[in-house]
Amino acid sequence: MNITPLDIQQQKFKTKFRGFDIREVDAFLEQLANSFESLQRTQKDLQEEVRRLGLEIQGYRKREETFKRALLNSQKVLDQMKDNARKSAELIIAEAEVKAEKILNKAHNRLAQLHEDISELKRQRMQIEVQISSIIESHSKLLEISKDGTKEMDEEDAKLKVLKQAT
Repeated sequence: MNITPLDIQQQKFKTKFRGFDIREVDAFLEQLANSFESLQRTQKDLQEEVRRLGLEIQGYRKREETFKRALLNSQKVLDQMKDNARKSAELIIAEAEVKAEKILNKAHNRLAQLHEDISELKRQRMQIEVQISSIIESHSKLLEISKDGTKEMDEEDAKLKVLKQAT
């Protein structure tokens, strides 16, 4: 049986010749002491539970803080990885642009060289054409001279034949 403060206030003791009934008062006090002892144990248990729960909450808060730090560190690492990936991509693009520029420069240089080679070949062709033309012209003149010389020789041979026959 639990005793409330109201029970204690309303408790009436019978009076006897010399005052209250000692056994009744002792029984009530015993009951009151047991109730208080029970309340003290309950209070002590509850205080222990509060302390244990406080420690548990403290552990959870530490874990929460650790998780927050881990999450922040993860976010920083993720941001660094993104930044490194972006820088790496920019570097790859820059290298590709440099290579493309070198390839274009080589192609332009090769094209210019080919144009120079073509111009040189055209000049050489013209020289050869002029030389062949000169050779043909000189051979034609030689042929003409040779024809004229052969004609004259034929005429002289004919004159000699005529003279030989006349003689």
